[in-house]
Amino acid sequence: MKKAFLTKEMVERIAKDYPTPFHIYDEAGIRKNARNLKEAFSWNKGFKEFFAVKATPNPYLLQILKEEGCGADCSSMSELYLSEAVGLGKGDIMFSSNETPSGEFTKAKSLGAYINLDDITHIDFLNNECGVPDTVCMRYNPGGIYELENGIMDNPGDAKYGNTKEQMIEGYRKLKSLGVKDFGIHSFLVSNTIAEDYYPTLARTLFTLAVELKEKTGAHIKFINLSGGIGIPYRPDDEPVDIFKVGESVRRVYEEVLVPAGMDDVAIFTELGRFMMGPYGALVVKAIHEKHIYKEYIGVDACAVNLMRPAMYGAYHHITVLGKENEPADHKYDVVGSLCENNDKFAIDRMLPKIEIGDYLYIHDTGAHGFAMGYNYNGKLKSAELLLKEDGTVKMIRRAETAADYFRTFDFDDLMKPYL
Repeated sequence: MKKAFLTKEMVERIAKDYPTPFHIYDEAGIRKNARNLKEAFSWNKGFKEFFAVKATPNPYLLQILKEEGCGADCSSMSELYLSEAVGLGKGDIMFSSNETPSGEFTKAKSLGAYINLDDITHIDFLNNECGVPDTVCMRYNPGGIYELENGIMDNPGDAKYGNTKEQMIEGYRKLKSLGVKDFGIHSFLVSNTIAEDYYPTLARTLFTLAVELKEKTGAHIKFINLSGGIGIPYRPDDEPVDIFKVGESVRRVYEEVLVPAGMDDVAIFTELGRFMMGPYGALVVKAIHEKHIYKEYIGVDACAVNLMRPAMYGAYHHITVLGKENEPADHKYDVVGSLCENNDKFAIDRMLPKIEIGDYLYIHDTGAHGFAMGYNYNGKLKSAELLLKEDGTVKMIRRAETAADYFRTFDFDDLMKPYL
């Protein structure tokens, strides 16, 4: 059974100051999870987690993770600005972009970020723009189908990201000729898996590649970035990943492959977003309408603007009707938003307790790729983001958008001035 970190009484108090809908994050849960990850990989002296900023781009949350020893994984100029704003500097930022616009490598280099090149042609692009730094990482794509013991996980051969093995070898040689002293390897092959053998299987792939790159190019490999991909249990019957078991499995592969090759100084990096933040965020909404036609509908005061994953991917997010946790789930509903799109549904044919107008619904696991994927279709406005602090108080960490915010980019048009 999935348990909410808020009660109905807590939401009723919060809603007096911050009306629904709102995203809210659990500081205590975030900190505990970050500490568990760090402990699970404590066997590696250079271990560092670079939180995937795209998952939850909020400086207050980045600050919490910074305090827990995490860095930031960025893929755009704005994400670099966010990381800079919270004081992350040299060695704290991984810049993993693709089809990178001019100027972004320059900014990343100025911050002392590790630059991760998605394509071999980016070597010249980087060198011509700002010169190559002393340390450069390259992203690897093994191609084909990626399989684990329990079956096919993904198809890297169809992904636009990364370099082939031959390009990795050629790229390392070229970067060495340009003065690069230390190298990194990065790869992201699977998204949102709760298979505990993913990381150790990926580690074996990358560790083996590292040994080959060292032998063929003489490069000193400073770090290997296992990137993200570790998922969370969205459904009540899913088992959460045991991060301690994963860390121990990666350690065994490290000692089997890298240590005999004299590469026991290689740091392990991770780049997790969903695992770090997903379970520690929720979207709280209120039931405002009900409709009885060919199906039973509950309309809420949020929509896909607030949480796009169900509409975009058909993704499952568990729903708790606050105050009715112990009541039987004997009513079948589609829980829907107000967009003029039929896929604007948080749940389809979901068995829930009887919902009354005014009930609060807690939508689980929105802490990553929740608010971040929001948009303004239909002129809908994004909600506030709140932080449930460790002492039980609530802090607003992003205010709700207003119509003035929505119209702000029309500042050249006198027609919109009354709304600004």
